[in-house]
Amino acid sequence: MFRHRGKLRTLKHNKQIASLLSFVAGLVNVAGFMAVQQLTTNVTGHFAFFIEGFYSPEVKGAFIYLFYILCFLLGSFVSNLLVELLKRKSDRYIYILPVIIESALLFVVALMGYRLLEIDFNLIAYILLFAMGLQNSLVTLISDAIVRTTHLTGLFTDLGIELSQWFFYKTRKQRKRLATTIRLRLRIIIYFFLGGTTGGFFYPYMGLYVFLIPAILLLLGLAYDSVKHVFNNPETQKPKWMNIPR
Repeated sequence: MFRHRGKLRTLKHNKQIASLLSFVAGLVNVAGFMAVQQLTTNVTGHFAFFIEGFYSPEVKGAFIYLFYILCFLLGSFVSNLLVELLKRKSDRYIYILPVIIESALLFVVALMGYRLLEIDFNLIAYILLFAMGLQNSLVTLISDAIVRTTHLTGLFTDLGIELSQWFFYKTRKQRKRLATTIRLRLRIIIYFFLGGTTGGFFYPYMGLYVFLIPAILLLLGLAYDSVKHVFNNPETQKPKWMNIPR
C-alpha cells in the first residue's frame, strides 16, 4: 500500500493506506486535543487564532499559533524533501523513512510526553503537527492527491460535489467511477471517526500512552507492506544463486 506509485497503484492500495492513515490521524486529532486542548492534525483553526492574537493584549500568544502552522508546513516540507532525496537511490523505499520518523515522533509523545508537559505543553502540539504534516504530504505524494487523511474539510467538500454529480451522471461507466470515489471518501471518514473514537475512549485510561497505538500501527503497516512485497515478488523468492548473471 505504501510502495506502489503511478500506474502500479490500484484502488486497493489507496483503500489500505486510507484506512491506516486516516485511523492514525483521527486518533491523534482527538487524543492530541484532549492532551493539550489544541488542534494537532490541521492548521485551519490556528489561522483564526493567529489573527485574533493581534487584537488581544497578549500579542506574544499569536506567534505560538504561527509556530503551530509552521510546524505543519515544516513536516510537509521534510516529507517531500526526503522522498525526492530517496527517489534518487531507490524509488521502492521512498516511503519508509517518513513513516518511521512519524512513528518515532508518536513514540516520543507517548513515552516522554509528561516530561514535555512539564517543560512546555506546546511542545506536544509542535511534535504532533509536524508528524501530521509529514503524513499528509506523504500520502498526497503516494496516492497522487487522491487520498487525504489528516483533516476532513476538503474531504466533505469533495464528497458533497460528488454526491450532487450522481444526479447528472447517466452512463453506467460514469456512475461506477463516481461510486468508487464516493466509497473511498466514506472509508476515510469512517476510519477517521473510528480512530477518533479509539483515542477518546482510551485517553482517560492511558493518557499520553494512547499514542503508542498509532505508532505501533504505522510500524505494522510497514511490516505488512514488506512481507506482502516479498511474497508477491517472484524475484525475491528465488534462491540467491539463481540471480547470479551467467
